[in-house]
Amino acid sequence: MLGKYFKKPSAELSDRVPPGQHLATGFPVLTYGDTPQISRDRYSLKVWGLVDPQTFTWDDLMAMPQEEFTADFHCVTHWSKLDVKWTGIKVLDFMKHLSVDEKAICIMEHCYGGYTTNIAIADFLREENFFAHTLFGEPLSPEHGGPLRLVVPHLYAWKSAKWINGLEFIEEEASGFWERNGYHRRGEPWAEERYSY
Repeated sequence: MLGKYFKKPSAELSDRVPPGQHLATGFPVLTYGDTPQISRDRYSLKVWGLVDPQTFTWDDLMAMPQEEFTADFHCVTHWSKLDVKWTGIKVLDFMKHLSVDEKAICIMEHCYGGYTTNIAIADFLREENFFAHTLFGEPLSPEHGGPLRLVVPHLYAWKSAKWINGLEFIEEEASGFWERNGYHRRGEPWAEERYSY
């Protein structure tokens, strides 16, 4: 498999490719369970918990500032893809529309299809994080998490939830799907936080 679909990173990329990773020649699709098929006109993103509850439609999200992003993408299954080009909404711009209780220290990401994953507020509220709806100039396909996914470049990709449709602000850390099934609570690639051991 190595050579056709993946290659070892060259020495000059050692500052961009975390330990234990290989570079993907394509953009692999890894999904547990069925792939939800959600049209943009049916899409909504809800926020609740320690926040004033709101529901954002697709049009609401598209009315927010849109930006282009280039970010490296690291999967816990040992592959990375560099310079992935996305279009979407900065998390920090989205957060300007919310009123969050200061007791909230964690967010549970909820998705169409029932997937969940947790992320600390400190990891969520970073300049480089964004909600993506476009990948390499094309609408984000369902296989890659469309119509909308979160992208958190500094953590392994299971924290970048596909088909995201809810953010639950909570005052204690809780475990999402993969965290309950042996994955690390945070998932930082440079520390190889893959599993909870």
